[in-house]
Amino acid sequence: MKTMHHTGGRVYILILNWNGWKDTIECLESVFHSDYTDFRVIVCDNDSKDGSLGYIKDWADARLAASAVNPAFNYIICPPVGKPIAYAEYGRVAAENGGDKKIDHALVLIQTGGNLGFAGGNNVGLRYVEARNDAAFVWLLNNDTIITSNSLTQIVRRSLMSQQIGICGSLVRYYFQPLVTQTLGGCVYNKWFGIAKNIGHMQGASTRIDRNAVERKLDYVLGASMLISVKCLSTIGLMNESYFLYYEEIDWAVRASGKFTLAFAPDSVVYHKDGASIGSRLSESPILRYRSEYFLIRNRIKFTANHFPYAMPTVYVGLVLTFLIRLLRGQWSRAVMLVKALCDTAPSGQQGRTIDRI
Repeated sequence: MKTMHHTGGRVYILILNWNGWKDTIECLESVFHSDYTDFRVIVCDNDSKDGSLGYIKDWADARLAASAVNPAFNYIICPPVGKPIAYAEYGRVAAENGGDKKIDHALVLIQTGGNLGFAGGNNVGLRYVEARNDAAFVWLLNNDTIITSNSLTQIVRRSLMSQQIGICGSLVRYYFQPLVTQTLGGCVYNKWFGIAKNIGHMQGASTRIDRNAVERKLDYVLGASMLISVKCLSTIGLMNESYFLYYEEIDWAVRASGKFTLAFAPDSVVYHKDGASIGSRLSESPILRYRSEYFLIRNRIKFTANHFPYAMPTVYVGLVLTFLIRLLRGQWSRAVMLVKALCDTAPSGQQGRTIDRI
């Protein structure tokens, strides 16, 4: 029988889906194996064209089984959790008003109505949580992750150690290399060049982890697994939707600075496929990888201008050097993309249409 752990308050687990139902139902299967006592799951679908919500409903209704892409993780999702799992389904407007307050299903499916990007799609779910007014934490979890049964318990436990903790991260390992670390909680950020570096990247599973040392380095929590307290959320506000993709996490961290601290839960282990949620893995379309890199460069400039304008000259110098290197290597399309990102001044309201053209 599963061991149940004391609750630290209700947690809403927020998963954003965009044309990735197979990853999402694997993630959901792992999430519903959690040993935490009080959680609800929200899946926000960014207007997928692959029938994602239908497949997710089939999974919840026991008509479709989740399967582990990496057989090494069969132990996490097998045996499958009991089904059917009752769910509520809402459009964006109803969701942002909290849905039906008389219904408290374990799973909530929200159709956002468009490709709103990472921030926009998650914000629909965050507005749902705020309208319900019954949460202690929200756990933003990438759909291309799976978790161990105690991952949620451990990240909540760390967050409860201090009322000053606003955002907490997990030990994130690579899904296809389960003994290799992607990051310990999050990243350090060089504001002068706008470059982030994962803490503990490529570290082996046997390497000793010093939580305090990691937290001293931590500039922001990786968005693949990010637990935010409702107190922090209500203080700093929702994600900045003008970024569309990337830099939302560090923007949140900067806005929280001086009000809340960042934390790392080394016993909260998350396995990440890294890029599957936006289609940027090497096995995916080059067009999607191109789009991913476009937003990384574009938002490096936007974020710096918003928070560290005095660092703009060095950020531009770094990008010019990158442009020259690409020319020397004959990477013409990537060089053109960099120029496009530098020159793109589309207003934030146009980003939902821009992404589909890139």
